[in-house]
Amino acid sequence: MTEIAARAENSSSRYRALALLLLLEAGLIVTWSAGFIGVRFASDHAPIFLILLWRSLISGLLLLPAALLFGPPLRWRNIWPQILFGALAMSGYLAGFALAIAFGVPTGLVALITDMLPLAVALLSWPILGQALTGRQWIGSLIGFAGVLIASAHSLALGNVALWAYALPVLGTLSLAVATLLQKRSPSIGMPVHQSLCIQCLSAAAIFSLFAWHEGGVRPVMNAGFIGGVLWLAIVATLGSWSLYYLALRRSSPARVTSVVYLSPPVTMIWAWIMFGEPLSVSIALGLAVSLAGVIIVARAQQQSARGTRGGF
Repeated sequence: MTEIAARAENSSSRYRALALLLLLEAGLIVTWSAGFIGVRFASDHAPIFLILLWRSLISGLLLLPAALLFGPPLRWRNIWPQILFGALAMSGYLAGFALAIAFGVPTGLVALITDMLPLAVALLSWPILGQALTGRQWIGSLIGFAGVLIASAHSLALGNVALWAYALPVLGTLSLAVATLLQKRSPSIGMPVHQSLCIQCLSAAAIFSLFAWHEGGVRPVMNAGFIGGVLWLAIVATLGSWSLYYLALRRSSPARVTSVVYLSPPVTMIWAWIMFGEPLSVSIALGLAVSLAGVIIVARAQQQSARGTRGGF
């Protein structure tokens, strides 16, 4: 009976862990998509890098008291890696697609490129972690990408833009992929999420301040549109999405977590439909279904790979 009870307890623990991971991933999809809504509110009132500066600065300052008072003492040997991750995961990623949009690359195409994150992680997993994705994980990633293409196809249009500008969101996506993989092998991975996120936000704010200064200054615009949009971005899109991203990353593999991001463009379109009355289409519904199928394939392949590793195969 003791062995049966132990098995039942282990099974219950696995189900609880899976349920928690699914909740984290659902929250990640919603909050990640919320970033586009915040930009929609604020971009009519200020340049994009001024928005990103105050988004990152407010997020970092909100987290600072907790980072100083709760958790292990902050030491420079653990702070420096987080500054690097902030430069790659936040500054590099956000600046990549923001600059692309500023130079005229269509927003739909930028969203499509940045959502190739799982494929970027797959390509870089071998040189950084020494891990190669299985055939099923590759298939799932490609299916998820196809779903994003279906859902976003109506918004894609090539404009009269310099070809090098299209490389900016690619570089931003690669920057986030590198940061995601480096954190899996970093000795500072044990730092609490609120501390690491605080350091990353403040380091990103320092970088964005240079871009904002170049655009015309760092002073905030004192109107309701800018303030409301920045607070939305700071609290929901930054504190919410990045906290959930790192929590999920610590509980699962980079391939699974980044595959979940595939659902953000269709979900963003649903946000826009609810809040701004923008029309939905059959292609969006179909894209959502295809993307979800790809995420499920990647997740199941990852779980099978983990069981195979524990079994000695």
